[in-house]
Amino acid sequence: MRLADFILQHMEEILGRWEEFAGSLRNARSMGLTELRDHAEQILGAICQDLARPQTTEERDLKGKGRRPPMDARETAAQTHALLRARAGFDINEMAAEYRALRASVLGLWVDAGDPQATDLADMLRFNEAIDQAICESVAFFYAEQERARNLLLGILGHDLRTPLSAIQLTAHHLKNLNAGDAVSSAAGMLIRSGARMRVLLDDLTDFNRHRLGIGLHVAPSESDLRAILKEEVQELRSAHPGRDIELDMTGDLRGKWDPGRLQQVISNLVVNALRYGLPGSRVRVSATGLDDDVFFAVENEGAPITPSELANLFDPLRRGPERPPEEGSLGLGLFICNEVAEAHGGEVKATSAAGTTTFTVRLPRAHIGPVAPEGELGSSGHHLA
Repeated sequence: MRLADFILQHMEEILGRWEEFAGSLRNARSMGLTELRDHAEQILGAICQDLARPQTTEERDLKGKGRRPPMDARETAAQTHALLRARAGFDINEMAAEYRALRASVLGLWVDAGDPQATDLADMLRFNEAIDQAICESVAFFYAEQERARNLLLGILGHDLRTPLSAIQLTAHHLKNLNAGDAVSSAAGMLIRSGARMRVLLDDLTDFNRHRLGIGLHVAPSESDLRAILKEEVQELRSAHPGRDIELDMTGDLRGKWDPGRLQQVISNLVVNALRYGLPGSRVRVSATGLDDDVFFAVENEGAPITPSELANLFDPLRRGPERPPEEGSLGLGLFICNEVAEAHGGEVKATSAAGTTTFTVRLPRAHIGPVAPEGELGSSGHHLA
């Protein structure tokens, strides 16, 4: 008997085994019969249709590599199954185990039913290809649903934490202004600095989450003077890092249409990065130059050069080189966000490292028409201090 005919004739027995195995998984204990069997019959029906139709060598190769598109443009049963399993709390290993069990059940029952025929090997290969295709479709949808849920959670978390954080910071500033003694002022100062670091993390998390959701980084351009922005931000960084030499050199016209808060974010991230990873106690140099159409500013530090392989991935999110351990108060998103901000302004960030000097250079067009924040939405929230 051909495998497709066998599956259709023994559908209930196969589904019973599917249900039994699915019910043994950790996250399925509270699920009913309908939920355990969800879309299994449709998945098998689609496989039988696939087995019954002719297949070219090219189609077979694509299916074996998981690259063949679904048979129709609508959401497949395997994709819907993955979506529901993800929402039920299954992990990806449990979902893949269901397909392994389905494969073993079908082939085991089929072999036990009679003697192998000449057509059996071809049917078995086609069946395995179809199961692999269903797994690929399920895994892709499962991963997408998990990412959607994770990004939604991060967005809610980043938003909801801002209100209590603002209350903590306001209370800390109030305590510091009470002049209630050195002990109270010192404790209030620690709260203020810790709150500032937490706000940096929340801002970075929010920006990263917007990128992952495909929303993009919002900027609110206005007529700005990079000279004033650099002076203010470098002065604050000097106060936050006493004992470190941060040099500032500016030439030319540094005016343009940018989001000042976002530029402060880039300056702070690049300077703090230079202070962390540069030679201890060495000078950090910040420079800016205005040309006809673009304004450039750079942050330079002394220290061990960054290898070419590290440079290639330097602006990827959540990635560090082997010599760059995690830092307290950092998610590893600083350089990624710098690059996103520059691109949102129509510019770019480049890094070079040689002969004991590493330089990050930011190019900003004086005017750029691009995505901006909707009316009433702020581009960036204040300063980003380490």
